[in-house]
Amino acid sequence: MNVKNFMSNAGIKIIQWYKNKISPKTGIECLFVPSCSEYTKLAVKKYGFFKGVFMGLGRIKRCRPGNGGVDYP
Repeated sequence: MNVKNFMSNAGIKIIQWYKNKISPKTGIECLFVPSCSEYTKLAVKKYGFFKGVFMGLGRIKRCRPGNGGVDYP
């Protein structure tokens, strides 16, 4: 396994951990479909770790009342 795949797989596992352990405890629902964490996971799978995480952070920045809807990477 090369470093690029390792980083992407590790990032996806961290996102899954967040979705299973942290997110349910916040009680907050994302305004977008897919959720911001799912969007980041899809972006990491499609574009790789660094670009995917950067896109996910941009999505989280947009996630506030007044924004929302369907948005895929």
